[in-house]
Amino acid sequence: MKLDSWDILQKAIGVKFNDVGLLQQALTHPSYVHESPGTVTIDNERLEFLGDAVLNFVVTEILYCNFPGLNEGELTELRVSLIRQETLARHALRISLGNHLLLGKGEELTGGRERETNLADAFEALIGAIFLDRGIDTVRNFVLSQLGEELAIATGAGRRRNYKALLQEFTQAKFKQIPTYQVVAVSGPDHARHFTVEVKLGDWAVGWGSGRSKKAAEIEAARAAWEFFTTS
Repeated sequence: MKLDSWDILQKAIGVKFNDVGLLQQALTHPSYVHESPGTVTIDNERLEFLGDAVLNFVVTEILYCNFPGLNEGELTELRVSLIRQETLARHALRISLGNHLLLGKGEELTGGRERETNLADAFEALIGAIFLDRGIDTVRNFVLSQLGEELAIATGAGRRRNYKALLQEFTQAKFKQIPTYQVVAVSGPDHARHFTVEVKLGDWAVGWGSGRSKKAAEIEAARAAWEFFTTS
């Protein structure tokens, strides 16, 4: 990757790196390392792990400080909506992150630059790199610049929508039953678990959801069930 490519990306994200090597690492897919031995030695998985934690903290802090009237469940819903994979991938596309990825030939040929998982992972790795290079304040400013629109939409449309509470109230009134939640699948490495949860009324499965924590997956399942009942 040419140096001017990193300059273009830094201008696009509004962050000037002291160590451009961290930026390169954030955009290095594991396939590139496997196919280019001796060229680079570190892929972006460790930075993704760090960036995921930093992003969770920063978004949680922003929501906690700006929305004192929301309870834990409502804050969790907003956070889930802001940092879900498809949202992060969309932000990565917005700053053309895919154009700067270092990919192996196989990954390149199979559409790796547009793949949602690659884009979301790279976005998190970028946050990890910014944190190491420039600190938490720069990360906070970057996250606000990227997620500001989603934050406004989420708080306007989703505020006070506690889907687990809404679903329970609905099912108690209509079916005289309380929904139950069960983890049906767990995937991913230890540092990036992905949970799939099923919500049921008795033996009737009424919704499924997934997320990076059991709680986030339960909220998604409750939302799916609530929308099933209220829109069908």
